[in-house]
Amino acid sequence: MREIEAVRIAEEIKRLCIESNYYLAGDIKGGLKDALKKENSDLARDILEKILENAEIAKAEQVPMCQDTGMACVFVEIGQEVHIVGGSLKEAINEGVRKGYEEGYLRKSVVRDPLRRVNTGDNTPAVINYEIVEGDRLKIILAPKGFGSENMSQIKMLKPSEGINGVKEFVLKAVKEAGSNPCPPIVVGIGLGGTFDKSALLAKKALIRPINLRNKDKFYSELEEELLKGINSIGIGPQGFGGKTTALAVNIEAYPTHIAGLPVAVNINCHATRHAEVEL
Repeated sequence: MREIEAVRIAEEIKRLCIESNYYLAGDIKGGLKDALKKENSDLARDILEKILENAEIAKAEQVPMCQDTGMACVFVEIGQEVHIVGGSLKEAINEGVRKGYEEGYLRKSVVRDPLRRVNTGDNTPAVINYEIVEGDRLKIILAPKGFGSENMSQIKMLKPSEGINGVKEFVLKAVKEAGSNPCPPIVVGIGLGGTFDKSALLAKKALIRPINLRNKDKFYSELEEELLKGINSIGIGPQGFGGKTTALAVNIEAYPTHIAGLPVAVNINCHATRHAEVEL
């Protein structure tokens, strides 16, 4: 049994909150640079250059890339041989978010109740997803999620008879309806299978996979490429001003489902697609 101090987890979460908001992740920066090389539209190229310039300014000035510093979405893989000491894992994560958003001068956007709308004042609680895995390691991925993109997400319970064509149509429809709202070029996370709630979680989890990594299943990696091509042919372009680059990537995660169902969820992320991780 390996012990990890709760206070250490809180410190790492604090760091991840700040770094994910200050520094553009390497896979996203690479995707934007690749898009810049392929883009024909002068206006689209200018916007992509401005996005990259904004990221460099944020890094140099140690300020957030975007005014919406998001709701903290946390993915935790905890080994069966790990024991958290000195406090609970949940409280350690929330303490880290609290400190990170305060010390990093990050906007606090969380309200305590969805209808009564009173701000919690410290951007807690985080949305935490736990997965028990083998071993004695603790892996944490933190992905601050802005709601300009989150609000564009959709979910639908398709009939199995609608099949792959139904999935394609729904994904393209969701992206078209989102338009410029999620600050394209976007990353599109797609969750297929499971249940209503599982497909939504899969779509969110798809967004934390680096955009230069395709699904290990060839069937789904080919579908990712096909959907990316279809989305980029729509012509929304960077920030909605037209061009070839509406999306940087399409990431699909799938799970077994019931014989009577075909759940599909689309979770959209903005061009920043903020994420950072640590393994303890």
